[in-house]
Amino acid sequence: MLKPLAILQAVLSTALLTTPAAATAETGTRTGSTALAWQRCPNDKIGMDCADLQVPADWQKPEARTITLKLGRLKSTGASEGSVLIAYGGPGGPGVALTQSNPAMWTELRKRMDVITWDTRGYGEQFKGLSTGLACAWTRIPLPEVPRDDADFGRLSDTNRGYAEACRLKDPELFANMSSADHARDMEAIRKALGDDELNYYGASYAGFYGQAYARLFPDRIRTMVLDGTWNHSPADWDKEVEEMAKSNEQFMRRFFTWCAANDCRDVPGLWRSLIARADRTPIPTKTANVAYTTRDLQSFAVSFARQGSAAWPKLAGAIRKAAEGDASDFVPARGGRYPDQATGVTECADWPRAADRKELAATVKRLLRVAPSVGAAGTIATGTLACIGWPVPVTNPPAALPKGLPPLLGAGAWGESDAVERVLSQVPSSATIHHDGPGHTLYGFNGCARDHINRYLADRTLPPRKTKC
Repeated sequence: MLKPLAILQAVLSTALLTTPAAATAETGTRTGSTALAWQRCPNDKIGMDCADLQVPADWQKPEARTITLKLGRLKSTGASEGSVLIAYGGPGGPGVALTQSNPAMWTELRKRMDVITWDTRGYGEQFKGLSTGLACAWTRIPLPEVPRDDADFGRLSDTNRGYAEACRLKDPELFANMSSADHARDMEAIRKALGDDELNYYGASYAGFYGQAYARLFPDRIRTMVLDGTWNHSPADWDKEVEEMAKSNEQFMRRFFTWCAANDCRDVPGLWRSLIARADRTPIPTKTANVAYTTRDLQSFAVSFARQGSAAWPKLAGAIRKAAEGDASDFVPARGGRYPDQATGVTECADWPRAADRKELAATVKRLLRVAPSVGAAGTIATGTLACIGWPVPVTNPPAALPKGLPPLLGAGAWGESDAVERVLSQVPSSATIHHDGPGHTLYGFNGCARDHINRYLADRTLPPRKTKC
């Protein structure tokens, strides 16, 4: 699964939205809009308005129970020419708090557009959000190892179901309606409530999957759509797309090995091959009590190091050398979980295919090892969805190709991400992708060149050249 958006991790510890602020309500946004009672957001310090929007808990039962979405709005500082709906990924999180934490990011866009965001369904108080939440223990759990036999597969299924049921029983209906397609339907409700004829959307990281789902569900309602730093949830061939994920991770390691060839670590590629072969037989110990790393663990951590670029590569080289001598301590994270881990995947498990049995899983892992011999299946959906095996809710929003007739879209991303986004947009004629030849996750927040192109597209529908470098 995708790691949470970096900005989300940074903000969650500091964004406190607990005390409602009194303000005069303002009803409506544009002619023909559903009444939205805008008032100053809780604990607001930046001039941001908030409003509540009621949407169905289950979009297949629109007349039944509703839940609350908290919307946030930063008004245009000039004459407003429309609104842009933004989402930060996660999946799921407090769009209001994130926007309040860094309003300057949207300064140029706000000269012409209102910036709208929302706290996504399900991710409530635990994530400093104000929308209806699932009262679950959103713990991070170690990524499971690939089961070695059918008994292992059965035990993994039982374990995952146990995690899921503890959350599902709090609110079975909402738990079953947390896919990216459900978020996309929420987006359409927001568009209607704003009174906008068409949607302008910026989706970062996992929120790019909300955008892809929206494009499938509401293709005639899109004016502009930006997919920044996301993966391809719209392939014609899912097996090939998983292979592309593995190839991308292999490319991170190849960059690192190329760097080593020009620096003082020419021995590292050979040491790495020997190390992962040995760890497959016997985990490599560390100096941390009860922590020893298998091949999969080492590959996962190495991909994480390698994708950070040259700033992290000396440390990775040292960690590999030390592990080759029998001590994998330098792979142990300084903080947090001691093993590769992820959050319990209520949204992810509804979005991504998972293996039906051990035989299918083993075939996938074997295939990915052929295309990515240094890292195998590590860091792909094949391992990310191990925690979804046995999940009590089926995949309700599977990957599928985009429909014909979409307007030109804009993608953006750093290493690996830009290639994945380009595969999405290859289905949409006249679309463009902004490439950053370097490490990072999403571009809008830190790459001024990309931000300028994205703002111009959202405001004017002016696209940069098809393959633009920033």
